[in-house]
Amino acid sequence: MKALLNWLDERTGCKKLVHEALYENIPGGARWRYVWGSTLTFALFIQFVTGMVLWMAYAPSAQTAWESVYYIQHEMWGGWFLRGLHHYTAQAMTVLLVLHLMQVVIDGAYKAPREVNFWFGVGLLFLVLGLSLTGYLLPWDQKGFWATNVATSIAAITPVAGPAVQKLIVGGSDYGHHTLTRFFALHAGVLPACVIALLAGHIYLFRRHGITAKQPRRKADAAFWPDQVLMDAVACLAVLATILLLVIRNRGAELGAPADPSEQYSAARPEWYFLFLFQFLKYFPRGTEVLGAIVIPGLLTALIIAMPFIGRWKLGHRFNLGLLFSMVAGAGLLTYIAVVEDSKKPEYLESVKAAHWEAERVKVLAKSPSGIPAMGAASLLRADPMTRGPKLFAKHCASCHRHGGGDGMGNPVADPVTAADLKGFASREWIAGMLDPARIASPHYFGGTKFKEGKMVRFVNRDVAKYDDENKEKLKKVVLALSAEAALPAQRTADQQDAVAISEGKKLISSDEMRCTECHAFGKADEDATAPDLTGYGSRQWLIDFISDPAHSKFYGSRNDRMPSYGRDKVIEPQAVELLADWLREDYYLPPAAR
Repeated sequence: MKALLNWLDERTGCKKLVHEALYENIPGGARWRYVWGSTLTFALFIQFVTGMVLWMAYAPSAQTAWESVYYIQHEMWGGWFLRGLHHYTAQAMTVLLVLHLMQVVIDGAYKAPREVNFWFGVGLLFLVLGLSLTGYLLPWDQKGFWATNVATSIAAITPVAGPAVQKLIVGGSDYGHHTLTRFFALHAGVLPACVIALLAGHIYLFRRHGITAKQPRRKADAAFWPDQVLMDAVACLAVLATILLLVIRNRGAELGAPADPSEQYSAARPEWYFLFLFQFLKYFPRGTEVLGAIVIPGLLTALIIAMPFIGRWKLGHRFNLGLLFSMVAGAGLLTYIAVVEDSKKPEYLESVKAAHWEAERVKVLAKSPSGIPAMGAASLLRADPMTRGPKLFAKHCASCHRHGGGDGMGNPVADPVTAADLKGFASREWIAGMLDPARIASPHYFGGTKFKEGKMVRFVNRDVAKYDDENKEKLKKVVLALSAEAALPAQRTADQQDAVAISEGKKLISSDEMRCTECHAFGKADEDATAPDLTGYGSRQWLIDFISDPAHSKFYGSRNDRMPSYGRDKVIEPQAVELLADWLREDYYLPPAAR
């Protein structure tokens, strides 16, 4: 080994380089305040290693980005750990850079002849923020997509060149594939190259000028080895332990639902290190945003860059200290205010909850037997009744109907109830309630409609209310048979078990004994029917046809009570009608454990 090292030293001079590095003079001896540079170099090393490995599994396109990150997070061995390490180390670097900047300013290490090195450090801070901004979009999920949309829209308010700058950043007029590829090129190529260049210059100038010790010196000068090396190692391990704790506690980094420009994301917020700017912009009225987004931040940045010149004045150093601490405290206060305000906004909290639900739902769909289709994971939610159904119901149906007393999405509705509650529609319980004299005229069924005084309500209140035990048993079989027409997934097993009773119930529906076919058709066409056809009642096709055109002769005809013909009049697309029908029937994919 000694011979090998000697051979290598003869050709590279490595021993001299190592000796100079380890035995560099530390004015005033080793101190904990000097560890920030080493921790930053350590964090940057983690970022480069994890970033390269992640790159090997990442596919930067609008139809493959989320899918590849999903693969890394949930399929690749150790992928969640690797991605979490990259994510939380990036956040740690922002904190470490601010601490390092504070230490440099406090110690006066920005003064001559270290001005250029100070500027290199400031440049590294902005490059790291740029890496964070560009990396936030790469998972191509809703959170990153809409937060980046908000962040880059700031560029549009730049005087004169704003729209052109935004178009250059976005890669066109709309956010899409080119936005992603440009951000990826910046994140994986341009910005890291700039970081390496600035870091190399920063380290070179640091080695040239040495450490600026805080005055007065408390201890004698000492070499970098072993005390400062030990302190740096302990600090790096502390940073790593903190990052690992976050990674393991959260099982990697968050991955939201796939980006979908057609679905607004009300929970969009920038990451915490940009949240102060988001809050700051709220204090500027419309038309003056340029002051909060560009002018004031630009002036503060200029003051930071000018610190070496300001520090030459008699009170310049104190001014620099006051400026830096005021900026850090202000950013912290604005971040705190933003978090507190969001915590008091029910709409925002509901949006966060809904976003989390969709993120979990798309993972369930991705793990289903059909997997992720060729057109991308976003189509999973677009074609999922469990996701789209509540939204469609809340938008188009909840002004009259209810679903479990609400709008289908768990929210109360201010409008009066003027139609039936459709939760559990066509199920045994729902039909039994409709044939209950105590409930049929309630708001849950016909109480809010013009049919409150119709034949059906009169028949139930007048005749069914007087049924003896024998007829009540027959009515139960009618309920089973009518509900079986729907072939609801949730009742499939029960319908198979009650096949005999259902068969008897079908005969009773068609018989004169229960009087159903006096108004309804069942099993065959009946031109004299004056009420909805009970053949296939509540089935998928029946419900699609009913939603499409309730005024059809098969249903209510001219007696239809205000319900729009959603399909016939093209109020909503045919696919939306199908999704709404499937959701009402609770006909959607569930993992085996949830069935």
